[in-house]
Amino acid sequence: MLVSWNWLSRYLDLPMSHEELALRLSLSGLNHEETTTVDGDVVIDLEVTSNRGDCLGHLGVAREIGVLYDLSVKTPEIELSEAGPKIESLLSVENRYTEACPRYTARVIQGIKVGPSPEWMATALKAVGIGVVNNVVDATNYVMMECGQPLHAFDYAKIAEKKVIVRRAAEKETIEAIDHRNYELDEAMCVIADAKEAQAVAGVMGGAVSEVDDTTTDLVIEAAIFTPLMVRRAARKLKLQSPSSYRFERRVDPVGVDWASRRVCQLILETAGGKLAEGVIDTAPEITPNPPVTLRLSQVERVLGIKIDREEIERILVKLGCEHESGSDTYVPPSWRHDLGREADLIEEVARIHGYENIPEDAPIPVAPSSKRDFDVAMERVRSVMTSAGFSEAMTPSVVTNKLDESLSPWTELPALKTETAMLKGARTLRRSLIPSLLEGRANNWASASIHADLFEIAHIYLPQQSNEALPSEQYSLAMVSGCDYLEIKGAIETLCQRMGIADPVQVKAIERSGFAKGAVVEVSCGERMVGYLGIVDPKVLKSWKLPAPVVAAEFSLPTLLEASSLVPQQQSVSMFPSVERDLNFVVAESVRWSELERVVRAAVGEELAGVRYCETYRDPAKDGKDRKRVLMSVSLQLHDGTLSGEQADQLIGQVIGACKQELAAELLS
Repeated sequence: MLVSWNWLSRYLDLPMSHEELALRLSLSGLNHEETTTVDGDVVIDLEVTSNRGDCLGHLGVAREIGVLYDLSVKTPEIELSEAGPKIESLLSVENRYTEACPRYTARVIQGIKVGPSPEWMATALKAVGIGVVNNVVDATNYVMMECGQPLHAFDYAKIAEKKVIVRRAAEKETIEAIDHRNYELDEAMCVIADAKEAQAVAGVMGGAVSEVDDTTTDLVIEAAIFTPLMVRRAARKLKLQSPSSYRFERRVDPVGVDWASRRVCQLILETAGGKLAEGVIDTAPEITPNPPVTLRLSQVERVLGIKIDREEIERILVKLGCEHESGSDTYVPPSWRHDLGREADLIEEVARIHGYENIPEDAPIPVAPSSKRDFDVAMERVRSVMTSAGFSEAMTPSVVTNKLDESLSPWTELPALKTETAMLKGARTLRRSLIPSLLEGRANNWASASIHADLFEIAHIYLPQQSNEALPSEQYSLAMVSGCDYLEIKGAIETLCQRMGIADPVQVKAIERSGFAKGAVVEVSCGERMVGYLGIVDPKVLKSWKLPAPVVAAEFSLPTLLEASSLVPQQQSVSMFPSVERDLNFVVAESVRWSELERVVRAAVGEELAGVRYCETYRDPAKDGKDRKRVLMSVSLQLHDGTLSGEQADQLIGQVIGACKQELAAELLS
């Protein structure tokens, strides 16, 4: 923001030097870039942060200086004579796109004479780098640089049917802007149109069709509010950054819209003559005030470490424009400060105006001990287990290409959500799974001769809902890909559950999911909770990434795992009596899974079961028959109140054999 010293002098007395002022503004948050001299006028270049759109005009900077130096700001007084006919007889306005344009105002001036601007206006604009055009255009630019509200003047005679329409642009609609270049628009953009065609890209640039020239005699003065996101998107898409779009992207003062409209009419009447039509067309005259914010004095001292008198705090905040009743702790921020919404924001304002240099470096600030959240503790354990198992942590983008997302999606078959514009080249899709990104990372490592790229990632995925209007479910997930054996990865998962204190055994159920090899993917559960998926990636998917070896992939819902976990170890009684181990070799059908055998054994024994361990699987069709297999397990039995006798052990083992035979048709191999 270029600030003219002479221009500032119109609003307040400046008893300090420009060097002192630049330093003081820097200490209060408006960083000083450089100071130059233009035709004898000192011009200070200030860096204005994105939350301080109110300082993108000389009046806003003057308000800051007035607070810092306790000076009175002289805001220009506006006196208008509405000598023309009623505006409703001359113009109508229809707002069809309130999402992009919450408020649109219009005034009409008749009988003006376009000519050169007065010397004082031209000099002021040149000082801040604005080109001089004519007395009408220069007046709109002057008011914009004065208060930060962009304005636009249309040639009234060139507006078809004397009707202004705020609407969406039609797909592939084109407009010739005032830079006399043609631009193709899309439906997300907002245009200011008449009954025939678009006259301006809202908040970005006016059109050449209704441009003010030497033949113009009547004007329509536009002052409006356009939403930052809409303006930013249109400006980036069209590559049309302008002083107007810069200010709309940082928000404008909703109350100041009408002031700016009257101010520019005043300047045009003074420099170009004419008559102002009676009244104004305003599509949203009712303005909601900012909500009140409570500021506790105790919090000021706690945060800043120093005590500031109530009177000084009140002076600072009232001088900044806040409404306040004496003795109250409630402040209503001014309309031009949309960034003041919390107690912390007011404390920051008090600190920067009071002066950060007045806060001692050794000011005692009470520090309360903090503890890690359960989630942080759990994530540390997850990373510890994964790195111990030989995995390397990866970080991949949340937005992926559509092809990558569709290669594998175990959580949902609903179509993924997409951004309006690509966040990365060719990438618009919010990923529904971490696995495709990890496969891409493994493939890139493979191409670089890093063959053993076993990767894991902890990040969000975005699961769409049935309703198109519902927000996606942001699920925090853990995913991994590895070239190891399926059972090794399952073992790593079981170790992870054990380290997180999950008492329920890990169980798997065969399912089918596209992207995984047929018959090689399971749904993983801990007790009654379904926590994720584990399987071998489909060779067709691997081929698309030129990965030659089989890859095992898994993905889990971390919130679900956290629900089942017990991060603080609990005391458990340990039996002081010896255990008895028995090996059992069952012949079962090929379809019987180990998880089923384990479940039956645990149910048959009960509290006396110290553990059951899988040993091996052996197949001999000649002896056992087709589609049959032998599963060897080790069962450990133990009592807590005495030594288990051989007879008791035999009885318990008999229960196991009977239950396995009854429920799974298992035959004990003698």
